[in-house]
Amino acid sequence: MSIRVTNVSKYYGRQKALDRVSFSLESGEVVGFLGPNGAGKSTMMKILTSYLSPSEGMVEVCGVDVGSNSSNSRRKVGYLPEHNPLYPEMYISEYLRFVAGIYKIANARQRIEEVIEMTGLGPERHKKVAALSKGYRQRVGLAQALLPDPEVLILDEPTSGLDPNQIGGVRDLISNLGKSKTILLSTHIMQEVKALCERVIIISAGRIVADERPDRLGNTLSHAETVIEIAFDRPTTPSHLQSITGLVSATADNNRWIIKATEDIRPQLFKFAVANDLVILEMFLKQQSLENIFRELTS
Repeated sequence: MSIRVTNVSKYYGRQKALDRVSFSLESGEVVGFLGPNGAGKSTMMKILTSYLSPSEGMVEVCGVDVGSNSSNSRRKVGYLPEHNPLYPEMYISEYLRFVAGIYKIANARQRIEEVIEMTGLGPERHKKVAALSKGYRQRVGLAQALLPDPEVLILDEPTSGLDPNQIGGVRDLISNLGKSKTILLSTHIMQEVKALCERVIIISAGRIVADERPDRLGNTLSHAETVIEIAFDRPTTPSHLQSITGLVSATADNNRWIIKATEDIRPQLFKFAVANDLVILEMFLKQQSLENIFRELTS
C-alpha cells in the first residue's frame, strides 16, 4: 500500500477543512483527486506531503506514519504544487543541483542527468528558468519532484495554463511515470482524468463523495439512470417497449430510440427484438459525462 489515509480531519480554527476522510492507493496507481475549490484537496495533499499535520486521524506513506516520522515520509514523496515555486534567476542544472543538495542525494550529477532526460529538458538545459515557457517550467517542477526517486508523486494542477501542445507533452510524461510510481493527480480538467486516471476520488465540503473507476462514476449517483440508444430496422411503439422490465422511458426519432432505464437492459432489448421480429441495426450504452457527474456529486 503506497498511501493509507484513515479518518483524517483538519481544522482551521472553527472551520473543518477535512471531515473523517479515508482512502488508500495501491502501488502503481494513477488516481485523479477532484473537487470544487475549497473542498479540501490542497489541504489533503499538504498533509500527505507533511507540510501540514492532521488534526485527527492517521496518514501512512509507503508504510511510514507521516505524523511521527515526517522526515522519512518526505523522502518517499515528490510534490508539484499548483503554483510551481522556482528560482527564475537560476539555470536549470543549477536549480536541480540546489534541490539535490537539500535532499542530500548521492551521485547527484548522475541523478540530475537522469531526470533531465526523463522530463525532456535537454534542449532547454542551457537556459535560465525565467527564459522558459510555462510548459518547460512545469517540466522543471516535475524534475525537482523526481530527483529523490520517490515512490509517490503528488501533482496539483500540473497542466494548468498550458497550451494544447504543452498539455500533451506533460500528460505523456505523467503517463510514463505512472508505470513505475503511484500518482495522485489533482485537476479540474475532466479530459485529463479520462486520459490518465484509472480511478477517481471526488471530495466535496471536506468529505469523500465518490471513489470509483471513471467509467463507473455514474453508478455513484443516487438517481442514476442508464441511457441506451438503439435503432431497429422498422417502427415499433412505446407501448410495446413498456413491457421491458426496468424501462423508465422511451422516446423515438423515426426508428431510433433513446431508452432510459434503472439498469443496463440491453439483454432484455435483444430478447424484445427477437420476440417482435425486429432487427437491431445499432445499439450502445451512453455514458454520462464526467462533468455532469462531478456537478451532481459536488453541488
